[in-house]
Amino acid sequence: MKKLVSAMMALILLLGLFSLTGAAADEQITLNLWHKDTGVKGDLYQKYVDEFMAEHPNIKVEITVNRSDAYKEKLPISFSGNQQPDVFFTWGGSWLKNFVDAGHVMDLTDKVDTSSFYPTAVANAEFDGKLYGLPLGIDIGVLFYNKEIFAQYGLEAPSTFEDLIHVCEVLKENNVIPFVLANQPKWPGSFYFMYLVDRIGGPEAYAKALSREGAFNDEAFVKAGEAIERLVSLNVFNPGYNGLTYDAGPGRQLLYTGQTAMMLLSNTFVNLMRAEAPEFEEKMGICAFPAVEGGLGDPSDLVGIAAPEWSISANTKYPEESLMLLQYLTCKEIAQEYADTTGAQSARNDVHSADPFVQKLEEMTANAANIQMVYDQNLPAELVDVHLSTTQEIFGQTMTAQEAADAVEAKAQEVLK
Repeated sequence: MKKLVSAMMALILLLGLFSLTGAAADEQITLNLWHKDTGVKGDLYQKYVDEFMAEHPNIKVEITVNRSDAYKEKLPISFSGNQQPDVFFTWGGSWLKNFVDAGHVMDLTDKVDTSSFYPTAVANAEFDGKLYGLPLGIDIGVLFYNKEIFAQYGLEAPSTFEDLIHVCEVLKENNVIPFVLANQPKWPGSFYFMYLVDRIGGPEAYAKALSREGAFNDEAFVKAGEAIERLVSLNVFNPGYNGLTYDAGPGRQLLYTGQTAMMLLSNTFVNLMRAEAPEFEEKMGICAFPAVEGGLGDPSDLVGIAAPEWSISANTKYPEESLMLLQYLTCKEIAQEYADTTGAQSARNDVHSADPFVQKLEEMTANAANIQMVYDQNLPAELVDVHLSTTQEIFGQTMTAQEAADAVEAKAQEVLK
């Protein structure tokens, strides 16, 4: 099947349906592929790159891997020099749009077929009616909890925020830290804020603030910050959470060893857990973030991430071959194995996982009334920095919910005109 797909793509290119130029058929070339995934996902990319090279003997693909924070620093620098990747990973949204606006990303609008992909995931790489990336996966934020600890203390997965408060109180009474949070990179704490805004104000709160029909210091945003203040005042997080790094994994160890009972994060955690502490999977339960009493949000709403979004450098010397690689990395066969082996669902709507855990994610996604792409993908970059920093300050009790909301709105008035 892969050879057939490859042959068909090559035929299309030879027929000249794509207005691209590339290498001569017998020319030996090198493509640079950059991404940030290690473990199962990284191994999967390597496996298929090796097969791609075997089917295209004149193409060598060199892979460069940097973890999330390092990747975010290295990719922008590369575009200002001569070490740019040909094909590269992005999270889509505003992060990709920065590169698009600077002219660094190839327009894929008339070059790929998106009919087999979830529209939400595709839209994450669309700007001004043009497409700049093709997605492979979708990650959603869920509440992970230790089923053994919950059973030990007669607890159930919380369906409301007050239920969650009760769970935290019981855990604390029994010397179990309710939540693990590794918030040094700031984005993990953002999951709490985004879900609380949705549960309190519904998806309209964020949509209106972004469109300027509303504001980022409207009631839903202030109340979301106040809910975080309440959690902080109840001391439900591990000590030093605002300075704890995420990539290295010390926070996850607290969960594996039963020192903490819950974690709010995207399902990317599962890939890490299966590598670091596979025995924990039997103890792991998942549920949606709880509803807020009196809130406007549907409790089925999700906060999600479309990643990887594979994009191509506008300055690649080999656009045809880069496009072939991008299409190969998002074809149905690869998407199927991605969904079956990585703990994440595919961005393709014609793929369904054999993994029972991922099947739960697929069910949650299928039943979601709304999927909100994470703010640090969806907001303009200048606004992302303020959102993440002020949210971290709420967690650190160095800024009030109202002050944080006002700061984000002030920046929004500068950026969103």
